[in-house]
Amino acid sequence: MLNMNYDLLNQPYASNRYPIMSKNGMVSTGSALASSAGLEILRKGGNAVDAAIATAAALCIVEPNANGLGSDAFAIVWMKDKLYGLNASGYAPKHISIDALKRKGITKEMPDYGWVPIMVPGAVKGWKALNDKFGNLTLKEILQPAIRLAEEGYPLSGLLAKNWNKALEIFHNNCDDKKEFKEFFKTFEKEDGSTYQAGDIVKLKNHAKTLRLIADTNTDAFYKGEIANNFIKQSLKYGGYFCKDDLESYECEWVDPISINYRGYDVWELPPNTQGIAALMALNILKEFEFEDRDNPETIHKQLEAMKIAFADAKRYITDVNKMTLDYKRLILPEYGKARAKEISSMAAIPYPSVPPKGGTVYLCTADKDGNMVSYIQSNYKGFGSGIVLEGYGIALNNRGADFSLDKEDINSLEGRKKSYHTIIPSFLTKDNKAIGPFGVMGGYMQPQGHIQVVMNMIDFKLNPQMALDAKRWQWLKERKVIVEEGFSQEIIDDLIDRGHEVEISDNPNIFGRGQIINKMDNGVYIGGCESRTDSNIAIY
Repeated sequence: MLNMNYDLLNQPYASNRYPIMSKNGMVSTGSALASSAGLEILRKGGNAVDAAIATAAALCIVEPNANGLGSDAFAIVWMKDKLYGLNASGYAPKHISIDALKRKGITKEMPDYGWVPIMVPGAVKGWKALNDKFGNLTLKEILQPAIRLAEEGYPLSGLLAKNWNKALEIFHNNCDDKKEFKEFFKTFEKEDGSTYQAGDIVKLKNHAKTLRLIADTNTDAFYKGEIANNFIKQSLKYGGYFCKDDLESYECEWVDPISINYRGYDVWELPPNTQGIAALMALNILKEFEFEDRDNPETIHKQLEAMKIAFADAKRYITDVNKMTLDYKRLILPEYGKARAKEISSMAAIPYPSVPPKGGTVYLCTADKDGNMVSYIQSNYKGFGSGIVLEGYGIALNNRGADFSLDKEDINSLEGRKKSYHTIIPSFLTKDNKAIGPFGVMGGYMQPQGHIQVVMNMIDFKLNPQMALDAKRWQWLKERKVIVEEGFSQEIIDDLIDRGHEVEISDNPNIFGRGQIINKMDNGVYIGGCESRTDSNIAIY
């Protein structure tokens, strides 16, 4: 198809990005087309929240392999010198239960595909909540760039085509022969059943139809009207558990962000059911040590051990906040961080939970000319999600329920109307009650690990936003197993192995997350970094 014989994914020479600076507005995400959609709304008089919604809607079109109209979402908003948190994650249908699944022969773990792991999608209601509280423009105006992208089409980039087709291969291996998945393949493959390739124009007409319905009804069609009725009809047809009330009763929650102070900076995350607290727990431990060099095996060892401890506690205690048996604030008490820090030795350990003292995702960030900023994240969870697409509407439904446990003794056990442990987490930095700015790293359980590495890169090691993102990353998987990105020195790898870590090197940059950062200078100028592991750029004016 190419007129010239070159490979869009062949990158034999290292690229070097510099931070981008802007005065009036900035949008940073993993898709240049989505960033442009947000910038268009800023130029039309929208604020940072309007731009975030426009960007999020556009990402449903231009990165459908990572999120969609059936996604969940979370946001941290800095508006007029105050911080707000939004939890737009959905709950399980009220008629689902562990016993109901056992009667279907599902006994060991939640499936990844089909109607069983689907939760009520929260993102679209989240757009409305953000717009109602903070928007300058109407939702109908804000959704126009996404509608245009869906209707008129856009060219598939090399990296997007690669990731898209990898995901399709997984679905063909797991969902090929079942009728409920027919609409998925109809939506995300060509009419002849072949796959889209780099440079192909992708049009998603059903997505455009749905976005218009959402815009014209201020989201009511999605939760109470035409779309909701078809959602329930299709669920009943294929053995799902949804009823009309599951959608009609759903509301987003405005929540207070939580923080710890890390070397003079307040690092903000959202409270459970998100795993953002895991990043805070790890930083709460790491602040008990001094670090001078990020490329030092001692630094990486302590980071890994702190992260393992944080995950052990998070997996033991974190679920729907209304179902938790422990006050989550106890997990980030300074004295608990000190106590857990003392447990870190020179050798890799198997993590375990303790008892504290009483007391497939897309990320984007935006900033406007008035100093308002948004940290926003949206996800179908694993790739395209459940593999279920609403017939005629293009809505790929999430599979967030796959994170539930089928063990009734587990804190994160499946229950109707319960929210699961949630991996997606937006974050924000402040200092002395002034905004530094939003940041985030996508990628399942990589996210809190990416957060602590990015925070330490900026605060401990004085790296600018772009270099804080581009620095080579590690990821803890389980027990003593660690993967590191290509580029780590053999000396560091050998030292970690000597300490008992089981280290593997990966040449797949996607598994180490993709992030964005916006920092605000005292004079109001924004400094942005955009993940070099994506094919995107920052949009500014």
